Amino acid sequence: MTKSYSDKSVICNDSANSAFSEVSQLVELSVSRRNLLTGTGAAAAGLLLGGLPQLASAAAAGKTLKPLALGFSAISLSESDTVTVPAGYRAQLVNAWGDAVGIAGNMPAFRQDGSNSAEEQLAQSGMHHDGMHFFPLPYGSQSSNHGLLAINHEYTDDGLLHPDGMKTWTAAKVRKAQAAHGVSVIEVKKNDNGWQQVLPSKYARRISTLTPCRLSGPAAGHALLQTADDPSGREVVGTLNNCANGWTPWGTYLTCEENWNGYFVDWSNNMKPQGFNAKRYGVKESDAGYRWAEHDPRFDAQLNPNEPNRFGWVVEIDPYHPDSKPVKRTAMGRFKHEGAAVAIAPDRRCAFYMGDDERFEYIYKFVTARPYNAKDRKANANLLDEGTLYVAKFNADGSGEWLELTHGKHGLTAENGFRDQGELLVKTRLAADHVGATKMDRPEWTTVNPHNQGEIYCTLTNNSERGKEGKPGPDAANPRANNLFGHIIRWLEAGNNPTATSFQWNIVVLAGNDKAAKEEHKGNIKGDIFGSPDGLMFDRNGILWIQTDVSTSTLNKKEYSGMGNNQMLAMTPQTGEVRRFLTGPRGCEITGIAFTPDHRTLFVNIQHPGEPDSERNDPANPKAISSWPNGALGGRPRSGTVVITRDDGGVIGL
Repeated sequence: MTKSYSDKSVICNDSANSAFSEVSQLVELSVSRRNLLTGTGAAAAGLLLGGLPQLASAAAAGKTLKPLALGFSAISLSESDTVTVPAGYRAQLVNAWGDAVGIAGNMPAFRQDGSNSAEEQLAQSGMHHDGMHFFPLPYGSQSSNHGLLAINHEYTDDGLLHPDGMKTWTAAKVRKAQAAHGVSVIEVKKNDNGWQQVLPSKYARRISTLTPCRLSGPAAGHALLQTADDPSGREVVGTLNNCANGWTPWGTYLTCEENWNGYFVDWSNNMKPQGFNAKRYGVKESDAGYRWAEHDPRFDAQLNPNEPNRFGWVVEIDPYHPDSKPVKRTAMGRFKHEGAAVAIAPDRRCAFYMGDDERFEYIYKFVTARPYNAKDRKANANLLDEGTLYVAKFNADGSGEWLELTHGKHGLTAENGFRDQGELLVKTRLAADHVGATKMDRPEWTTVNPHNQGEIYCTLTNNSERGKEGKPGPDAANPRANNLFGHIIRWLEAGNNPTATSFQWNIVVLAGNDKAAKEEHKGNIKGDIFGSPDGLMFDRNGILWIQTDVSTSTLNKKEYSGMGNNQMLAMTPQTGEVRRFLTGPRGCEITGIAFTPDHRTLFVNIQHPGEPDSERNDPANPKAISSWPNGALGGRPRSGTVVITRDDGGVIGL
């Protein structure tokens, strides 16, 4: 996700490779909604759902799949302050911000007035739950009743985090805010009363902006990563703005650093930010309101110009070994990471698909140099340090190519600002600019079809700037100007092989509101309406689960009027049918998708319930919008993880 006070109002990409509208045919926006639905309008409409039947991957993969039939009745739109699921399902809170993670001898209780200390917060679940994954216990098993949840904590609302919010600002408050970022690893187990957190747990762990991490891969040790505190350029303190996620076949967790730039300030002699971090990553003369640099000089980019380079990576964590150090994998590139979905090639090499969540940014793929070893977990310890990084170019005829980001290729040389592969990776966005990648409408989560590892989907949340004066216009892959509602795109790798360097693509669905005044804002959804798709994941049965992140400044207003709170929906890609499965409390985002191996339990995160338009609460009235999950007994709304099961114990969704 991207918060408006951080990056939604910022566009960092002013490179010349703007859009297909400049190099090929322009998509006709006059295509009618009927034509959008059928794919029979102007030439570009053929790239919409139904336009490329070969992307119905079962046939391409040589498999015959039975059409899916969703087994639940769609629920209605809601503006209630609760979590609602279909009849026959139940939702139970299993973990919330401030709950003890379960470290033996250190399990502080949450104080409803926000008065927990920074040290207590380091033993409690962080704030603003986001991406997550379920890891069965013991390792290597398919247990669906016992496991670990690794949960991201994206950012903080300092109006809720401290008793008086930001009225006074101290080093202690900065430390607590840093402690509330990162990742929690908790142990959960199913018993007669449903799912419960195991307390204490030998696996319990909190990783935060204060946790020592290691830098690895081609950029590790590079001069651009060296600081006075770490002249080696191989050790960094902390991870932050942990948004979406991924996981590996060898049982590790990938947490993705997204809007890290909003924590830094850069005051130069002329009071203007300097360098590539200012131009392409958005490090400015003011931060996003976190105010960390006032008490932690690490976040003053003028004093520590290389410190920003140490953030914006994919971080690998071993949830089964709580003493292991998180590792930032530099080979996977540095940008505002949104997820890292894995596909396994026939030769067992792994491809990780990653979005860069900002308007007019890119979609990337990283392919490991070696296959993963299914028999020897330790042999995969450094698998993510060697491989090839690519960026996507979507052509107007429905074809696409992966452009290699390797030093010495495609003009990625010292003469063009890339002296070696390490520098290229620190400047990944600039390298993608140089090779001519396609500017997209905020690429967020990616997911892989479980029945064909060569078919990948990506949410493009929205882009209200497309087509405005001085901004790139619509193109085939991003066909709407002022794209308020977003869309979902998919591509099929050549030969159904994730390591391929070419693909075919089409648009799965254009989100929208049936009651919108303008035709292009109505979209082409077959079923229940939604806007701003964000979280995205296939389950093993082939249901595509979609989660929305309509910002609080937009929710139920103007073009989004009457669309209710954020929601989670199920889609059958074979038919395009969409049904609403879950709605969240007021002011929240729905995010995080994690299934147990038997798919009879689904974990979902409720992020920032009660968030106001300003995105920071008034500590004098913290429950003005929401009191979820504690209601009258609570002192403030709290992000949390809910576990969803069927009353009859059946498989979710069917």
